[in-house]
Amino acid sequence: MEFLDRHDEMRRLDSALRGPAAFAVIWGRRRVGKSRLLLEWCHRHNGLYTVADQSAPAVQRRYLAAAVAGRFPGFDHVDYPDWRAFLSRLAAAATAANWPGPLVLDELPYLVAADPAIVGVLQDWLDAPGRRPTFVTSGSSVRVMHGAILDGGAPLYGRASQAFAVRPLRAGYLGDIFPHASPLDLVRAYAVWGGMPRYWELAEPFGVDIAAAVDTLVLDPAAPLHDEPYRLLQSELPPAMALRPLLDVIGNGASRVSEIAGRLGRPASSLAGPLASLAEMGLVRREIPFGSNPKSGKRSLYRIADPFLRLWFRVVAPNRAALAEAPRETRLSYWRKHRSALEGEAWEELCRMASATLHRAETPLQGYGPFEPAQRYWRGGEPELDVVARSLDGRLLLVGEAKWSASPAQGPMDADHVPGTSGMEVVPVLFKPKGPGGGNVVDARMVLEALR
Repeated sequence: MEFLDRHDEMRRLDSALRGPAAFAVIWGRRRVGKSRLLLEWCHRHNGLYTVADQSAPAVQRRYLAAAVAGRFPGFDHVDYPDWRAFLSRLAAAATAANWPGPLVLDELPYLVAADPAIVGVLQDWLDAPGRRPTFVTSGSSVRVMHGAILDGGAPLYGRASQAFAVRPLRAGYLGDIFPHASPLDLVRAYAVWGGMPRYWELAEPFGVDIAAAVDTLVLDPAAPLHDEPYRLLQSELPPAMALRPLLDVIGNGASRVSEIAGRLGRPASSLAGPLASLAEMGLVRREIPFGSNPKSGKRSLYRIADPFLRLWFRVVAPNRAALAEAPRETRLSYWRKHRSALEGEAWEELCRMASATLHRAETPLQGYGPFEPAQRYWRGGEPELDVVARSLDGRLLLVGEAKWSASPAQGPMDADHVPGTSGMEVVPVLFKPKGPGGGNVVDARMVLEALR
């Protein structure tokens, strides 16, 4: 699959080459494309890419020395007794060759798990006077990256000139992978694969035949993604398998803390830490209604963050035994039972994601905005609103209804009941995947154009 987007990430990494700290950190969950980003960036700057293994420290140093020897011949002819000796020799070799870097070390958490003292050694190496190559590191275990680098008390906190998370690709780039797909087909593809580049890469050979891709890659017990959530949880350090029950109940419809706790048979007060961990890992998203205090958890809802994982916990998890024995058509029937609901949820999500940039695309909203990131609104028996966003100048309020099915719209949209919107001019928008336009109607083509 061709390398897509990542322009902002590339610019931020480029700035690390010019910064005085010459140290950058990125993180993000598995499959999001961190390694591909670093490889592409390294290639553009004559850098050296290395990746850590899950092994003993001495073996890790031997493997990394072999990788470094590709740049500095003979580097692997020495046995390094510790990380301090390894890094000192590396800095000396780079200085002798007048090589400024960058040096990329992928999956730093593997080294930290094997020898936590490496964080202090890296701290000394980065702080020491003298020349050393620009250093960039990354990790899939967000908890380890926070503990070593990102939290306020971490040894390497504040030393990076650039530190950012790599996010899923925006849905508008799906058209580059499936050039013959219609906008509706692309929304349907997003409802299965989300924005994860690795999933797009696996699905690319199937084109617009989503059913074949879903069965071959997900539903079949021998499929490469059939056990994907296990791999994601196992890749955390330490493994996060104890959090799996929360994903099961959230994936099957429990969204309030009290409801999640009831299904698990646990006190609600015991879930704050596990839910925060899942959110930190990018597996669960906490939602609050538009206009609510972000620090208040009273009306929070928790949802599976990734469309692919929503599909997995809705379709695969409850039917593991049946899928093991079922023929292809039966397996697909389980997916088709939930397909429309999953697509509708993905469509709503895309509409909210696109709202902040609709004014930049060829849409009826070109004369409005820009708007802040959109949220949903709900409260008791009041009308629920799918898309609510405030303009940056505070004068306008975008109020949208996202309709995936052919059912009629709910009628006039207003925000009189939404707190904090008094005096604002309401811009009503109907989001529907296709069909006649007129007025502020935004279709799938427009949404995807705004998400590039």
